[in-house]
Amino acid sequence: MTAEITSDAAVVGRRPAEETPAGELRTPPWLGRRRRRPAVSLALRLSVPVALLLAWWWGGSSGRIPPDVLTGPGAVLSALSELASTGQLTDYVLASAQRAALGVLVGCGAGLVLGAAAGLSTLGEELIDLTLQMKRAVPFLALVPLFISWFGVGETFKVALIAVAASAPMYAYVYLGVRSVDRKVVEAARGFGLRGPRLAVAVVLPSALPSVLMALRISLSVSLTGLIAAEQLGATEGIGYLVTLAQQYYRNDYMVLCILIYALLGLLIDLAIRGLERLATPWRGQVTVR
Repeated sequence: MTAEITSDAAVVGRRPAEETPAGELRTPPWLGRRRRRPAVSLALRLSVPVALLLAWWWGGSSGRIPPDVLTGPGAVLSALSELASTGQLTDYVLASAQRAALGVLVGCGAGLVLGAAAGLSTLGEELIDLTLQMKRAVPFLALVPLFISWFGVGETFKVALIAVAASAPMYAYVYLGVRSVDRKVVEAARGFGLRGPRLAVAVVLPSALPSVLMALRISLSVSLTGLIAAEQLGATEGIGYLVTLAQQYYRNDYMVLCILIYALLGLLIDLAIRGLERLATPWRGQVTVR
């Protein structure tokens, strides 16, 4: 018994001779997760963005950052007020959001189905994976001239480009997530009579859910890049169209405003996916080091 206590104490880095009498059991240290207080966590998350904002404000107001290099926060707020008062900002954001949502829906849906098919079936992998890997290696921006020749510069071109951008990471992560599912779990489900689509929907995809959520996060981020590229051509509304106007008329304040809007959209998307991850996979936070 004494040897066992000595071995256990060595694991946690404590000496039993000084703290626990020989032959007595002691309560091991708590190995759970100690959550930081919400106020402290929020302050840490905001510290770097706030510091960057203060540095930007100080550089613009002191003249150390010339306005033609980077417009100050005051001018950006004035541009925001100008666009908001005319209603253009709302129209542009809604137009971009509609294009992005439709493209992500098509691209992520296709990537999810193809990734699951390639991961679940050897035949599916042989038919799909090589083609998708070659497509993933081609930058989606290289497809812009080809898509213009096929679809013109209308809405179909924009949605198709966003869909192609979003499909690649979704396919890759879903494929890897499905292939990482424990084979014993699949065999046990088959023992209960699950086969085909029922096995995929009820067992495999829920087991691969962390990879699917990570794929969704990356796909949504990449779709913003596709949205910017799509709205540079043939658009009459949208945030990308506003960037084009700002470039033509040398409105540096509008350019910075559009960058901040894209950053805010990316932040909102990331927060939404993080919230979904906490609800769907609550066990994943237990490995976090505090």
